[in-house]
Amino acid sequence: MSERPVVLCFSGHDPCGGAGVQADIEAIVSHRCHAVSVITALTEQDTGNVKRLFPQSAEHLLAQARTLLADVTVSAIKIGLLGSAGIAEAVGEILQECPGVPVVLDPVLAAGGGMDLSERRLIETVLNRLLPLTTIVTPNSPEARKLAGLDDLPACGTFLQDKGANYVLITGTHENSEQVDNRLFMPDGLREVFHWQRLPHHYHGSGCTLAAAIAALLAQGLDVFNAVLEAQDFVWQSLENAYRTGHGQHNPDRLFWIEP
Repeated sequence: MSERPVVLCFSGHDPCGGAGVQADIEAIVSHRCHAVSVITALTEQDTGNVKRLFPQSAEHLLAQARTLLADVTVSAIKIGLLGSAGIAEAVGEILQECPGVPVVLDPVLAAGGGMDLSERRLIETVLNRLLPLTTIVTPNSPEARKLAGLDDLPACGTFLQDKGANYVLITGTHENSEQVDNRLFMPDGLREVFHWQRLPHHYHGSGCTLAAAIAALLAQGLDVFNAVLEAQDFVWQSLENAYRTGHGQHNPDRLFWIEP
């Protein structure tokens, strides 16, 4: 048997390779873990924006996941784009069948180019079905506000913890601030703010990269705080080394560490 921890990703497919399951796999491999995946939705998108979503059926997702889990022991689960409330419900069923496995939820509610990828029933399913089964949820600031229905970010963090998430990491790249401030809400009311130099471009798949890196580090046995700390550094370096393949956003270079 492999000594590499296995991370299960519930992810969408991005044809241009910047986000979704490809981002997850690159981030997970970079942390010496093995990625297994169940695709939640296909997408029509380019480096600028998502055009359309094509969610798969909940029945097919459940069958794929259960066949996989009957064979492979996973050490962490990462959830990204869901695409429909039915898929979110199905993922919740799988999480209940994996007690004790750390879960990282990246609530992808909008594309990097701005397209809305959610509807009210999906948001309610995330809040009521998935958050109580989540170790850490990693929304950016617009997603945190949309999930909580609040404007104040500290209040959003508290709301998401009250809905069941043990830890909440709200990233601040979308805020009008000189530096990027990422807020971590921990159990027992403890909070930490991480400050990062703001980089000059717009990036495709940074949220996927962060959540997948946290999941891989949890699979390696790190505690949540140190997994969050190391994952942020990995993402910042990926963004610092980002490159363009199209006319839209930059792609994080998650394999920067193998470059000469």
